Amino acid sequence: MSAARVGIVGAGQLGRMMALAGYPLGIECRFVDREARSPGGQVAPLRAAPLDDRDALAALAREVDVLTFDIENVAVDALTELADIVPVYPPPRSVAIAQDRLAEKQLFQSLSIPTAPFVAIDGVADLARAGEELGWPVVLKARRLGYDGRGQRIARSRDALLAAWDDLGRVPAIAEGWVTFESELSLIAVRGAENAQVYYPLTENKHRDGILIESLAPHENPALQKSAARWLDRLMREFDYRGVLTVEFFLTQGGLVANEIAPRVHNSGHWTIEGAETSQFENHLRAILGWPLGETTSRGHAAMLNLLGALPAATQVLAIPGAHFHAYGKEPRPARKLGHCTLVDVRRDRLLTRLQALRSVVGRAD
Repeated sequence: MSAARVGIVGAGQLGRMMALAGYPLGIECRFVDREARSPGGQVAPLRAAPLDDRDALAALAREVDVLTFDIENVAVDALTELADIVPVYPPPRSVAIAQDRLAEKQLFQSLSIPTAPFVAIDGVADLARAGEELGWPVVLKARRLGYDGRGQRIARSRDALLAAWDDLGRVPAIAEGWVTFESELSLIAVRGAENAQVYYPLTENKHRDGILIESLAPHENPALQKSAARWLDRLMREFDYRGVLTVEFFLTQGGLVANEIAPRVHNSGHWTIEGAETSQFENHLRAILGWPLGETTSRGHAAMLNLLGALPAATQVLAIPGAHFHAYGKEPRPARKLGHCTLVDVRRDRLLTRLQALRSVVGRAD
């Protein structure tokens, strides 16, 4: 029997971890990416080309059994065209929604998924309306191409909101009412063939300057898990979804408020490599190939620390019991995601104690 072949558009660390998850299963991954020495290209064949290069994408599509991607900032039109050659999962429509913050919020609203109040910003008059309807402060976000905190500004007055919109280049934007939250959570779900669905435990996340720095799982609240799973089920049915889908939430006094979706494997699920029975990366491959999905049960408790800008010595990380080290093969630069560490323990109290030691090793003093 020939090996299953998966094409991946984008060869960052997420693509790299998909390829590594596929090797034990006999799955061959192949990439298209701008950079020949990108993380994915170091572990699997790669065709160097822009991510919207129709010829390169079509050539990849003809070589594989199914096509996926490791970043949502890809050309939706190109993905839609490729579906005439090979199945493309997750569906391109989910990518189109994730690329547009207004469409995303409107979809949440249509499916009765709680979200922050919002106002579409297309002109100066909309800025005045946003202040009147939302109060202060507001969070101004470019509708497109914003991730890891990019394209976002906080404004505490009408003049500040106008200045923020000027700073963003007066692009179409969305103003969101301020959400006071206790913590940030994410839920990762997987939908496979014949509507099979599994859910990972809710994960608690910490961000700094819009970039995820730490995750802790599971967040043990059955009621929150049930609500989040119900909303992800609505989204996956709406999209006729296949693959991993992530939704980020704010936990408020009134419950969960949906922030954004990611139609792909997600940074907050890196802990699943060592901390769950089946990693999100393996389950994504299983789902898009139509294979049976793996168990998502956690192996006790897990934490993940992103390594930004510089890598600690692997030996220092691995000296901590239960710790694991992942480097992505990237050149260092400030705030760049160069790798991550995970920590797994059957006891939460012991995990938290060892997490303090791991934070010290990676240069964090939390």
